[in-house]
Amino acid sequence: MTRRLCSLLVPLLLLISAANGKDKHKPTLPEYVLRAQTVRVVIDPNAGEPLDQPQANALARDNVEKALMEWGRFRLVLDGGESDLVIVIRTGDGRMSRPTMKGGPIDQRPGIGQSTDSDTRIGGQQGQPPPLSGPGGYPQNQRPRMGTEIGPSEDAFEVYRGGVDYPLDSPPVWRYIKTDCLRPTPHVPAVEEFRKVIADAEKPKVPKTP
Repeated sequence: MTRRLCSLLVPLLLLISAANGKDKHKPTLPEYVLRAQTVRVVIDPNAGEPLDQPQANALARDNVEKALMEWGRFRLVLDGGESDLVIVIRTGDGRMSRPTMKGGPIDQRPGIGQSTDSDTRIGGQQGQPPPLSGPGGYPQNQRPRMGTEIGPSEDAFEVYRGGVDYPLDSPPVWRYIKTDCLRPTPHVPAVEEFRKVIADAEKPKVPKTP
């Protein structure tokens, strides 16, 4: 191999290596997220309801479910069913510490009646919801109790893989945390961001120019 050919190949190899390095660090969604057809929205098992806003998480869940219905990409699964994805939500109100109520029937719902401009969803809970975490993980059955919750002050929207035992024992595949991202303004920002990241993942890959 001549010295001139070597001098041409070395920069080319460096460019290819740099491009591959960038691709490895580019955030992407797993294929199972793009293939998912069903989704279940749950309230973070560790979240408490603020005493001055006892329905905050329940209302946020309702907002997210309606936004998903309007999107139409996924079929929402009723409480107690299995789904391809599990979305976990948790509200924040700007306070790092707040008195809350945990456990009991505060976040449970025996029936569902939701409607949007394009869809209606009515149903009831299908038996006991499957546990989201294994023993020693997230709390399962709790008695009602008051306490002080210390945690994030912003809303959180996390996507986990469904169809597995204890989905919350693994890290979320995608997360969005921002103030009021679970409120309809008029669209729910967290759902809109999830739509964008899926749309970006499904864009055809444009071959790079050597």
